Amino acid sequence: MKLKDKVAIVTGAASGMGKAIAELYGKEGAKVIVADLNLEGAEQTAASISDNGGSAVALKVNVAKLEDIENMIDTAVSEFGTLDILVNNAGIMDGMEAVGDIDDEKWDLIFDINTKGVMRAIKKAIPIFLEKGKGNIINTASTGGLNGAHAGVAYVASKHAVVGLTKNTGFMYAKEGIRCNAIAPGGVETNIGSSISNLNEFGASRTQLTHAVMPRSGQAEEIAQVALFLASDESSFVNGTVITADGGWTAAF
Repeated sequence: MKLKDKVAIVTGAASGMGKAIAELYGKEGAKVIVADLNLEGAEQTAASISDNGGSAVALKVNVAKLEDIENMIDTAVSEFGTLDILVNNAGIMDGMEAVGDIDDEKWDLIFDINTKGVMRAIKKAIPIFLEKGKGNIINTASTGGLNGAHAGVAYVASKHAVVGLTKNTGFMYAKEGIRCNAIAPGGVETNIGSSISNLNEFGASRTQLTHAVMPRSGQAEEIAQVALFLASDESSFVNGTVITADGGWTAAF
């Protein structure tokens, strides 16, 4: 088992990539905090891990709330004694709005969840990792965090920020044994599309130009394999970088 006796937190773990990551980590021996705003879905993921011989605790977490993030980290320590791996996966889409159409309320919501939530979770985990002399942070970025036309302005900007946060954190704490990397998935078949409200016709028409050249959609389990690599000792020299997993989509640009 690649993660035997490790303690991991996975946010957004009720469905999609988060669920696949949490379940794979459980199979590989990790004790998992399954965090999601959807508690029922999180409980189902945790049950799946337990049914396969793993150990997991489901927790209702709104990553836009500081108190929920702090409780999430504290619960990992109280339930399992420590924290080794933090996977910041939770995120939502915008409505494909270009900058001329975005409003402050939606901008703030996207950044609170996609970016500030990631920063807050890392900040809370850092003291634990510093005391241990090691720690592993994996952020879900996006090909939209590397390119300009895969979503609307708020989502794209929020994921660009996650890339910067990842690189800065990886460099800053490299000598302290803490690694921080990100995964940039391309189009993956998950339910994140359900978070889109009031689809913007102009923005959607522009992003469709790039979506049209996507070789294929990915599966959540394919992203989970990348997350397993980053969480394991096999990636010990990988730090402060972004692994693109998009089936060759962005190789065209």
